[in-house]
Amino acid sequence: MTNIFIQLSKYIIIALMAAYTFSCFSIFTRNYEDEEKRVLIRQNVLLFLMQLLAFLTMYLSENDMRILFIYAALAVVLLAVIILYNLIYPNVSRLVVNNMCMLITSGMIMITRLSADNDSPYGSAVRQLIFVVLGAVIALIVPVLIRKLTFLDRWTYVYAAVGGAALLAVALFAQISGGARLGFEIMGINIQPSEFVKILFVFYVASSLNKSKEFKNIVITTAVAAAHVLILVLSTDLGAALIFFVVYLVMLYVATRQPLYAIAGLLAGAGAAVIGYHLFAHIQVRVEAWQDPIGTYGSSGYQVAQSLFAIGSGSWFGTGLFQGQPDMIPVAETDFIFSAIVEEMGVIYGLCLILICVSCYVMFLNIAMELRNRFYKLVALGLGTCYIFQVFLQIGGVTKFIPSTGMTLPFVSYGGSSMLSTMIMFAIIQGLYILREDEEEELEREKEAENGLGRTAARKKKKGTPKFEDVPKQRQKQRPRQKQRARTK
Repeated sequence: MTNIFIQLSKYIIIALMAAYTFSCFSIFTRNYEDEEKRVLIRQNVLLFLMQLLAFLTMYLSENDMRILFIYAALAVVLLAVIILYNLIYPNVSRLVVNNMCMLITSGMIMITRLSADNDSPYGSAVRQLIFVVLGAVIALIVPVLIRKLTFLDRWTYVYAAVGGAALLAVALFAQISGGARLGFEIMGINIQPSEFVKILFVFYVASSLNKSKEFKNIVITTAVAAAHVLILVLSTDLGAALIFFVVYLVMLYVATRQPLYAIAGLLAGAGAAVIGYHLFAHIQVRVEAWQDPIGTYGSSGYQVAQSLFAIGSGSWFGTGLFQGQPDMIPVAETDFIFSAIVEEMGVIYGLCLILICVSCYVMFLNIAMELRNRFYKLVALGLGTCYIFQVFLQIGGVTKFIPSTGMTLPFVSYGGSSMLSTMIMFAIIQGLYILREDEEEELEREKEAENGLGRTAARKKKKGTPKFEDVPKQRQKQRPRQKQRARTK
C-alpha cells in the first residue's frame, strides 16, 4: 500500500504544482479584488497541500522522523511569513509572497531528499531552514526602510565604493574553490559577497543614470561598472560577471533609449568573451564540457553529462521522491539542483518552476513600468533583470543550452548568501510596490484637487454623507479593481 501511495504521490504533486502555476497567470485577468483574493487563498492551499504530500512521501520512503520535524518547521515559518506580510504590509504584492514561498518549498523538498544521504543526514536542510528564517526577518524589515529612506538615490559613490571593495577583497584574499575565488568561510559558513554586491551595483547604476544621462556621466558610470566586471573576471567568477554586465547593459539602454550604447556593449562583451576564453583555462574547460559532455565524460564533461542523464531518466512525470539517483550529480544541492528536481519530480514540475520565476519577473516589470520615480523605476528593472538572468544561467547551464556558469537557482538551491540576497531583492521590490501604491494615491488626490472634487466631498461630509466604511460589504466586494494598476495583493 505504501509503494502505491509513493507512486501516486508524484502525479498528485505535479497536478498541485500545475494548478498553482496556472493561478499565477490567471490572477492578472481578475477584475475584482474579491476574485483576486480567492485566487491567492487557493494558491496558499495548493502550496501547503503539496508541501505536506511531498514530505509525507519522503517520510514513508525513509521512515525517519527528522523529515517530519523539518516539514513542521518549514510549514510554520512559511505560514508566519505569509501572515506577517499581510498584517504588516497590507499593500504588498501577495502573488510575489506566494511565489517566494513556493520556490523555497521546492528547494527545501529536494535539499531534504539530497541531504538524507550526506555524512551528516539532513544537516543541509536544517541549515537552509535557518537561512530562510534569517532571510524572512530581514525581508520583513526592508520594505519599511525603502519607504522611509528618501535619500537612497544620493548615495551613488557609496554603493560603488562598498561594492568594489568587497569584490576586490575576494579577488585578493579568498581561497580558490572549483576554479574560482567566490568568498570567505567564517565560522564554518561560506559567505559569497558578489551575491550582495549585485544589489549595491543596481543601486549605483540607477542612482548615477538618474542624476544625468549626459555622455560624460555615462562614460564614468560605464568605467565603474566595467571595473566591477573586471574584478569578477580576475576572480574567475564568470557567472556573476555576466550578470553584472547584462544588468548594466539593460539599465543603460532603458535609461538612455540609445541603441548605439546597447550595440557597443554587446560588441565589447563578445570581444571580452573571446579574450577570456584564450586567457583562462577554467573557461576553456567549461566550453569543452558544453560542446561534448559525453566525449569528455571522464573529465570536464562529467557534471553536465550526469545532469542530462538525470533529466532524461526523469521524463515528464519523474521517478518519484527517493526513487531516482540525483545524488549521482556532483554539487546537486547548489549548481545542479534543477536537474535533481526534474529527475524525481518530472519535466512538467520543472517547467512549472520556470513559469513561476517568469511570473515574478512579470510582476517586477509591472512595478517598474508604473513607478513615476525614475530612480526606483531603474532599481526595479535592474533587480528584476538580475533575478531572471540568474535563473536563465542556472537552468541553461544544467540543460546544456549554454556553458555552465556555476550559478545557483534563487530560493531553490542550497546556500545562505544566495537565499539572503534574493530575500533582500524581493523585499526591495515589495517596498517599491508600496511606493507605487503611495504614488497612485497621491495622483488621485491631485486629480481630485484639479477637478474641484475635494471641496464637493467636504460639503457632502458636512451633510452627513456616509464614508466608504459604512457602505454595505456586498457593495464593497463588487468594487472593480482598476485595470491600469493590475494590483496583485
